[in-house]
Amino acid sequence: MKLVQVQFAPWDKKYNFDPFALDVKIGDQVIVKTELGVELGKVVGFATAPDADPEKPAEGESVEIKKVIRKAEPADLEKLPNDKQKKKDFTFCRKLIEKYQLPMKLVDVHYSFDGARLTFPFIADSRVDFRELVKDLTKHFSKAIRLQQIGIRDEARHSGDFGHCGRPLCCGRFLGELNSITSEMAELQQCVHRGSERISGVCGRLMCCLSFEEDGYKKLAEKLPLVDSEVKVEGKRGRVIAQHILKQTVDVLLEGSNGEGGDVVEVEAKKIKR
Repeated sequence: MKLVQVQFAPWDKKYNFDPFALDVKIGDQVIVKTELGVELGKVVGFATAPDADPEKPAEGESVEIKKVIRKAEPADLEKLPNDKQKKKDFTFCRKLIEKYQLPMKLVDVHYSFDGARLTFPFIADSRVDFRELVKDLTKHFSKAIRLQQIGIRDEARHSGDFGHCGRPLCCGRFLGELNSITSEMAELQQCVHRGSERISGVCGRLMCCLSFEEDGYKKLAEKLPLVDSEVKVEGKRGRVIAQHILKQTVDVLLEGSNGEGGDVVEVEAKKIKR
């Protein structure tokens, strides 16, 4: 079954819905019913049930795929609060956070389409006791209040910026899921020596683009002898002490005449005998 992936805010994850008989495409605004109420969201992709569901259920548990109610119309978009109101509500919440001295940073405010709920996404280093904050927000807005902790990478996607390459952030342009970026990726691509600032994005985490060429580096690395392996170079024995993956060469410490280490030479992988 073909599903559409709908996102309600740039910092939120994608949810799967059944388009039923509707002809929808990426970028369309649609009205859907969720467990929390009626929402307006944007179609950001397509999936096939059940493998592409963002949260796979436990074994033996079934998940109900809700249907898209209809496409949104211009009049629907006009029902949502404008930027002026959004800024006002955002400022009110931020002042309450300062009042209670909570260790959290407010990111955005999101209104449910049915007007019954406000969601305030935030980032924090640890769990935050915001019970008093919720009480004040509920009293002020007379709506259901939801405080949602998001990741710092989600904040960067929402806020937008430019990367080291001079282009808009990949997470805000085309990346769907924000997959884990590991230090092993940086080590494989031999850029750790540049320092954490050079290989980290504006979010402070390792750059997402480190995953783009990972497979290519792995294939090239497979063609090189491993570090510390024994090799022969023009009849001389030696030990590999470093790899240069893109150049397809390795540094070899040749064995000296007395059995100790001698000269270090850079050799093309194809000229090495293992």
